[in-house]
Amino acid sequence: MWKLINFRKIFDSRGNLTPIEGEEDISFRIARVYYLYDIPSGSVRAGHAHTQLQQIYIPVSGSFDVELTDGTNTDVLQLNRPDQGLYIGPGVWRIIKNFSAGSVCLVLASAKYDEEEYIRDKDNFDLFVQKHLQKSQ
Repeated sequence: MWKLINFRKIFDSRGNLTPIEGEEDISFRIARVYYLYDIPSGSVRAGHAHTQLQQIYIPVSGSFDVELTDGTNTDVLQLNRPDQGLYIGPGVWRIIKNFSAGSVCLVLASAKYDEEEYIRDKDNFDLFVQKHLQKSQ
């Protein structure tokens, strides 16, 4: 439930531009945008999953690593291109770490903030995964 997305990059001698349009460049309507910045060295962000929310992480400046697991598969991706984003679907535990100095992580989300939609405890995430695996069998 995660994949890298390459966005269009419009080259110009005055500087490059990358447009992102909801339901065209990405699969969902954008309901919320936020960004992480001024992250102290060694800090770790996220450490949660969502039950329904879809997100795209974009490194608009600098770089950072995203550690992902769906309970079965695990991956660590370094994001460092502002014309590339990481789509993360529901039911994926994510940790963001190894932020470079001055990095900015832009997040596009499919829904407005809803605390009830978060899974913030790893044990609860493991139970969520088991429940959904049983339903699919």
